[in-house]
Amino acid sequence: MTARNPTTERIKEQFPEAVIAVRQIAGEQTVVVEREQIVEILEFLRDEEDLDYNMLVDLTGVDFLGRTPRFEVVYHLLSMRHKRRVRLKVLAEETESVPSVVRVFPTTNFHEREVYDMFGIDFEHHPDLRRILMPDEWEGHPLRKDHPLGYEPVAFSHNSNEIYRDKSFAED
Repeated sequence: MTARNPTTERIKEQFPEAVIAVRQIAGEQTVVVEREQIVEILEFLRDEEDLDYNMLVDLTGVDFLGRTPRFEVVYHLLSMRHKRRVRLKVLAEETESVPSVVRVFPTTNFHEREVYDMFGIDFEHHPDLRRILMPDEWEGHPLRKDHPLGYEPVAFSHNSNEIYRDKSFAED
């Protein structure tokens, strides 16, 4: 039996107008909240002693091409003291930015830059929002579902016949 996790109830009490949906699947809680209030909600979860979500484990994006709103930004939080986890989601369209949470959890500096680079989701008030994985001249965002796949043949040196000294191993 799983111990009761009061997180969802506390979020609904403190931010009743911000909660869009609550889901619990396999003992994991997911709370979809208003984008504009994500900073305040994360501060609340971090600072309330009976919640104490002191670690933002991951922040990522999800592209639902064809759905409105198209993107979700997903925050995975952990309370090490209480041994609890919660997932928060905010929804965003292509033209909408999501508030940066770097001042609440500094580790999100890298995560937000990665989501920006891969999905093109803009994080408002991020201290250094620029590409982190793709070259600066790269066009587009490779994890968007409408990004062209393209194809380039890749030649590895171990596939080349020239590296074999004993020609009997070379392919005909």
